[in-house]
Amino acid sequence: MNKTAILLVFTLATLISCSKKKEDNSRHSTGKINAISIVIDNQLWNGVVGDSIRNKFASPVEGLPKEEPIFDINQYPTNVMEGFVTKSRTIIVIKIGSENHFEVKQNQYATPQNVFHITGKSVDALLEVIEKNTPYMIQSIKKGEIDAHWELLKDSLVIPKTLQNQFQLDLKVPKSYSFSIKNKNFVWLKREFSSGCSSILVTQFPVSNFNLEGNILNQIVKIHDSIGAAYIKGEEPSSNMYIDTSYPLYLLETALEGKTAYETRGTWRLKDSFMFGPFISYLIVDPKKNRITYLVGFCYVPSKDRRDFMHELETILKEVRIN
Repeated sequence: MNKTAILLVFTLATLISCSKKKEDNSRHSTGKINAISIVIDNQLWNGVVGDSIRNKFASPVEGLPKEEPIFDINQYPTNVMEGFVTKSRTIIVIKIGSENHFEVKQNQYATPQNVFHITGKSVDALLEVIEKNTPYMIQSIKKGEIDAHWELLKDSLVIPKTLQNQFQLDLKVPKSYSFSIKNKNFVWLKREFSSGCSSILVTQFPVSNFNLEGNILNQIVKIHDSIGAAYIKGEEPSSNMYIDTSYPLYLLETALEGKTAYETRGTWRLKDSFMFGPFISYLIVDPKKNRITYLVGFCYVPSKDRRDFMHELETILKEVRIN
C-alpha cells in the first residue's frame, strides 16, 4: 500500500472516530430519576461484588418513615453494553482486568452522563476499589440527579412575588402549587394530587432568636413544632403537625447561597391522626442581614413510595436564591 493510500485510510478512520464522538455527545441521556445502570458479568453480580454494590447503592434513604433505596439499580451483563444502556444518565462498569483502576468519564455516550469504570485484578481487589470510591460516586450521582430533576421541573416553574416581597428571596416552584396560607411572617404553598399532597413552608426570624452555639437539632424541632401548632392543623382543634422523634432525625451542616445552612430530615406526624410522612428542612443563617430563613418541604402520600416526591422538594428548596 503506497503512502497516499495509507494517509487516506488514516484520515477516513479519524473522521469516522470524530463523527462517532460528536454523535455520542449529541445524544441526550435518559432514565428515571434516581435510577442507575450497573454493567457487570452475571457471575460477579450474583456474588460478593454484587452484594457490595447492592448494600451501598440501594441502602435506605435517610429520613423516610419506610425503607426505600437511594437508587433503583438496573443490572446488565457486559455483552449488552450498547443501545439504550449507553444512554443511561449514570453507568457503573465493573470488571476483572489487568490492573486495579477507578476512572470517571463524563458524557462518554450521552449528555449529561457519568460513567464510572471500576477494574480489579481479583474479586478482593474489586471490593477494595468499590469501597474506596463509593462515597465519591454516591455524592456525584446525587448531584447529577438533582440537576436532572431540575431540568424536568424548570419549564413549569414560577417565582411567587409574595416570597420576593416578604422574604427577599427567589424560590422557583411549579405552577401546580398554590397558597394555602399567606401572611406577613409565614407562607404555606401546597400541591394536591390524586394520591396525596406536597407542601413547602417559608418563614424568617432574627438570628438572635436562635442559639448557634446550642443544640441545633433540638432548636429546629422546636421551631418546626411551633409552626405546626400555629398553622398546620387537622380536623380536631388539638390536632397539629409535629416532628415525630420516635423516628430517626438526620442533621447535616451544609451551605446554600454561600451561607451556613442546616439540613434536617425526619418524619412529621399530625397529632390525634393517622397522617404522617417525611420532611426535609433547611435553616439558612444570614448574619449580615440578621435573619434566619427556614424552608420546609413535606409530603403526604399514604399509598405510594415517597422518595421521589421528597427528591422533588429537595431539588426545589436547594435552588433558593436569597437577596
